Amino acid sequence: MAFEPKVAGKWHAARSGRDIAAELFLTDDGDVAVRDAQTGAILVRSARSDLLISRRVGSVPRRIGFSDDSVFVCRDNDGVDRLLADVVGRGSRWLVEIERFRPRLIVLVAAVVLLAVGVYRFAVPLLVEVAVLATPEIVPELMSKGALASLDETAFSESTLPEQRRARIATDFLELAALTPRGASRFDLQFRSGGSIGPNAFALPNGTIVVTDELVDLAGSDDELVLGVLGHEIGHVEHDHSLRQLYRAAGVVGLIMVIGGDVGSGVQDLLVQGSALLALSYSRRQERDADRYSVEIMARAGRDPAAIARFFELMRARFGDAGNGAILTTHPATGERIEETRRYAAEIARSGGVDPSN
Repeated sequence: MAFEPKVAGKWHAARSGRDIAAELFLTDDGDVAVRDAQTGAILVRSARSDLLISRRVGSVPRRIGFSDDSVFVCRDNDGVDRLLADVVGRGSRWLVEIERFRPRLIVLVAAVVLLAVGVYRFAVPLLVEVAVLATPEIVPELMSKGALASLDETAFSESTLPEQRRARIATDFLELAALTPRGASRFDLQFRSGGSIGPNAFALPNGTIVVTDELVDLAGSDDELVLGVLGHEIGHVEHDHSLRQLYRAAGVVGLIMVIGGDVGSGVQDLLVQGSALLALSYSRRQERDADRYSVEIMARAGRDPAAIARFFELMRARFGDAGNGAILTTHPATGERIEETRRYAAEIARSGGVDPSN
């Protein structure tokens, strides 16, 4: 018999826990046999077609099963592949080759990264739009009530503005809201003392808009300025900006759960966390759209369309472009933004107003 090539390993007889140091080799007539490494006695012999060979996985020892249920275990994976190449085949070797050839791992990782970027860049925006359309009314209601309750507990206190001043602003606000597709009944203006939040105004997804006493005080007697800010917040509601930002932050899993209607306790916790909702900042495009909406709705109401730009100038004068005013974290008063808003207001004034159907 020819005993080369061969590989060393351990042989386990059927239904036995004892192992024997052994060698796997090919016989002259092409069979596969195992012999005792010390005595040379043949322990088992089988045709290649009768073998059960485990797939190669990294450096995990290979198991070669024989027809009598005995097993030969070998750590020399390369040796087994060479000895039994026609039986093992190449179907299970691609993982080994990738593991061995590092540049392919780099390519694989790069492909995964590109896929993730593609999902975030293209799939998530598409899912966001689907989620906004599929969102039941109860979801924005939960989000908004949770956000306001959270702020009332942690930051806000009751407004101390004179009742007459609040009533006048609220009446003017409803006149603006009545010009929107949703109508005045879908909006609710709330006054709060902002405390550490300072001069601010923000919109919640269900149409609730909160304005702080500090912002009204900052405007002095200029109610048009306050209305310009409220028109901006109405724009955020009309464009569903809060929902879009929250869904984007929630990621693909959260979006799929909302679209599929599976709003379980975990998703509900996310939706009603006011701090999470208010921490989301709008994109440049969303802020620009809200600025333009303020200009348009103020023009439709026969008011000063440049009021929002005047407000930003006031904020910039007080806090600077990167000041510490809370409203500047989500409403940056950059010179470019002020200039663009004033340009658009002048354009609308020259054209004689805005088409209400737009």
